[in-house]
Amino acid sequence: MIKEVPGPPPALPEGVEGRPLDEDEFGRWLSHAVRHFAQDWISRGVPEDEALARSEAVHARLLPEGRATPGAHVHHLLADGTAVGHVWVSECEVRPGVDGAYVFDVEVAEAYRGRGYGRALMLLAERTAAEAGRPLIALHVFEGNRPALALYESLGYRTTHRNFVKRLL
Repeated sequence: MIKEVPGPPPALPEGVEGRPLDEDEFGRWLSHAVRHFAQDWISRGVPEDEALARSEAVHARLLPEGRATPGAHVHHLLADGTAVGHVWVSECEVRPGVDGAYVFDVEVAEAYRGRGYGRALMLLAERTAAEAGRPLIALHVFEGNRPALALYESLGYRTTHRNFVKRLL
């Protein structure tokens, strides 16, 4: 899915703010992100060891310098000082020859879901892209993730590609 980044950057809802993860938080987030992404593959039939290896390789390629990777932004969303979710946005080419930003990971902590924090995280992602001077923001979402699809569509994202798969005997 893709969206043109509005200018000026969208405001965050009252009572929430974003801030970059510190080094310790980044380490915990990265460990969680690798396991979570591997679980996506496992749930689609990829063997656990292969899924974990794929996830580790992807994260190593996209974050070669960890938290200091140029153009990578990993933020917490804070509500009244409490971390309620995170978002990872990286500056990259989102269409051939067109620079933009890509949302690689966005998640509201389970205890805080259903309170509008997913929308706030996506607004934070858009702010991050706009502040980096990126005209487009893109992401990938699995078809079965109906709540996320509805959120992204309500924010003006539009589908650009659909991938289909069939296991061959």
